Amino acid sequence: MPSPSADELRHSEALSELIVAQMNLAGGRLPFDRFMELVLYAPGLGYYSSGSRKLGADGDFITAPEVSPLFARALARQYLQVAAELGGGDLLEFGAGSGVLAVEMLLELERLRAPPQLYLIVEVSAELRARQQTLVAERLSPGLASRVRWLEGIPPVGFRGMVVANEVVDAMPVHRFRLRAGARLEQWVSWNGERFLSHWDSCSKPLAAELARLGAEIALPGEDYESELNLRAAPWLTALSERLQAGLVLLIDYGYPRAEFYLPERSRGTLMCHYRHRAHDDPLRYPGVQDITAHVDFTALAEAALASGLSVCGYTTQAFFLFGCGLQEMVAAADTAGVREHIQLMQEVKRLTLPSEMGERFKVLGVSRGISQPPIGFSLQDLRGRL
Repeated sequence: MPSPSADELRHSEALSELIVAQMNLAGGRLPFDRFMELVLYAPGLGYYSSGSRKLGADGDFITAPEVSPLFARALARQYLQVAAELGGGDLLEFGAGSGVLAVEMLLELERLRAPPQLYLIVEVSAELRARQQTLVAERLSPGLASRVRWLEGIPPVGFRGMVVANEVVDAMPVHRFRLRAGARLEQWVSWNGERFLSHWDSCSKPLAAELARLGAEIALPGEDYESELNLRAAPWLTALSERLQAGLVLLIDYGYPRAEFYLPERSRGTLMCHYRHRAHDDPLRYPGVQDITAHVDFTALAEAALASGLSVCGYTTQAFFLFGCGLQEMVAAADTAGVREHIQLMQEVKRLTLPSEMGERFKVLGVSRGISQPPIGFSLQDLRGRL
């Protein structure tokens, strides 16, 4: 792993001081999910709240919209189907990152003469919001840019249209648990005066209640098993459901159905950190400088959707979703002026669709209300039976 710069180390030290102060107020320790929340989202200091470059070749990781505009163009075609059934509708994106997905979708929909009335963005990071606003102003015409609005939180009641959450749920803070010798333990974080330390102790009430509810589903063989539970995704999806009058919600992320999530071979869980395109598993290292994520339990998302009155209308891999939205046809119709452009296009398609790249590791879950037509993204493969 590359060493952080002097500026990054100073930033990390400032965030560490804030976290230690919060630990002192809480009695000397924090549950891991609260530690992760501060590391990622503490105002002005958290990883997603600071000014460091996170996305793209110069950042810590790259997402599908940065890989190729084909990703956005495919999602635009899914929006067209939803808008046709609803007689119109807006677009809403959670966590818009660099803003590339919003810009490319709007450009494609303008080319298809069907731009949404509004493209709403919910972005918790002021720094990322500023970057998105700059990109929108640079790449979109004034008329198209005027359709983009930023929200502080979940939209008002009555939203109609399509919602996109690409790599959003994996960045939500998670509780970490350990099953050892019949005991259920939770990961806590403390400070020894020089660095953060992890230790295991009795579960907090929210985690204990969820582990008891899941029961045998995660009562795995073996004497020592660690993993994660995301207790924030379900309330977030419930709140979104309360505001969705009609439309489609696309949850795009890396993860598994529950039966594949808690397998013996994943005995240390799925938590992963990213720094300058290097991955490792130590979340206590350099707070505020590195990203921390955990894989998504898509069964939990589907259960939360059903409990909130939404329908689960599809589940598939990213590759099959993009193909269902017409990726092959877009590639065939692409105007590649020369060999170099054609090779570049093929490399982008491979990155988005190959099983060894993003194609199978990323999944797409569709939940909806007031939509009768099956979404085209799930037309080639529907894996809801695995949920």
